[in-house]
This record gives sequence, structure tokens and C-alpha cells, in this order.
Amino acid sequence: MRLPLPQFAAQNRPSSHIAEVIETATTEFLAQCLEPENLSFPVMPPFGSWVKSIDEESGNQIYAVVYHATTSPIDSVHRARALGLSLQDLREQQPQIFAMLKTEFRAAIVGFQAPVAARNGGAAEAARVYQHLPPRPPQIHQAVHVCEVAEILHFSETLDFLRTLLQMPSAPVDALAAATIREIYQLRQADRAWLVQAGRSLSLLLKDDYDRLRIILSQIHI
Repeated sequence: MRLPLPQFAAQNRPSSHIAEVIETATTEFLAQCLEPENLSFPVMPPFGSWVKSIDEESGNQIYAVVYHATTSPIDSVHRARALGLSLQDLREQQPQIFAMLKTEFRAAIVGFQAPVAARNGGAAEAARVYQHLPPRPPQIHQAVHVCEVAEILHFSETLDFLRTLLQMPSAPVDALAAATIREIYQLRQADRAWLVQAGRSLSLLLKDDYDRLRIILSQIHI
């Protein structure tokens, strides 16, 4: 039987809250997925999916794209071994297995949204999105949420974030750029004009590497 996380009640957690930051750096963060209430593995966010967290000191909302995910034993000494059982068999015969595994993912930071400031007279300014690295990443133990569709569409109105993705030193950047564009293209319901704009942005960034550009574009489909 697994114990509930002490810092918050799972039943009060919004469905978008899927993980918690456990390691943080200027360009990326590592998050551990929260354990589900039932006997199942935490949901691993898809490669190229969008997540967000917050820098509490500045109030900046940090946007990032998932580029690596793993499920492994909490005990780093002993590796998991094949048992030849289905998930249902595991639930019935080895329920402790689910409490002995953790799912983690790394996300590349692609931009941030500054907190909304009030103008003179009380009217709030529109939230502004910046497509470059924030002054600080999210802190340790900050919540990580799945981005809403409206947020992704708003953020992707411009495509400067592609340069940041292509410069990530530790990520499979070509596949990541393709997956990110592919997901946004699907969310935009196959908006051809936006896809052409994305292709042009990539061609400018990779103007000296046609083969690399061709491989990325070949992976963008619906």
C-alpha cells in the first residue's frame, strides 16, 4: 500500500498537476511524476508535450517542452526484473511494485510569461510572453502542470522558441523540434499557414544545413 505524499492532498490536486520539480537548471528542469491513487504507473508525458511551472520569486510562469522521460526503481541499487506478469496480475500478486518505481522527465525551457501588471487606474495589462530563457528556472518542489491548449496556441503565435530548442545541448533537438511543431500543428487543426511559417523559421535557422532541415520537416505530419 502506497503512502500519500505529505505536502498536499491528492484529492484536491487539479488534473493538470502531474509532477514536481526535483532538479532545476537555467535551461531545463527534472520533474518527478506524482503517484496516482490507484495501482498503476504515473502517466509519462509524451515526447514534445508542453508543461509549465513557476518561479515563485518573480512570479514568472515558465514554459517547457518534454524531451526525456524514464521509469525506474526508487532504489538505485536494485534494477527491475522481468516477472512475466500482466499489469492486472501485478496489481493482484505484486501490488508493492507500483510503490517501488518512479517516473521522471526532463523538460527544456523555451520561454516564460511575466505576471500581469496593473495599469494606472486599475486595468490590468495583457499577459506578455517571452520566447527566451527566463532570469531563473522554477524552484525545487514547484508544481508542474500540463499546459492548456489555449496557452500553447498563444505561445506559438511567434516561433522564436525554435532557436532555443535547437540549441539545447543535452536533447535530441531535431526530433524534439519536429515533435513540438507536429503537436502544435495538430492543436491548430492543421493550420497550413502556420505550418508554412514554422517551415520558413526552420529554414532560416538551418540555412547552412539542408539535410538536417529536410529530416526535421519529414517528421512533421498529422
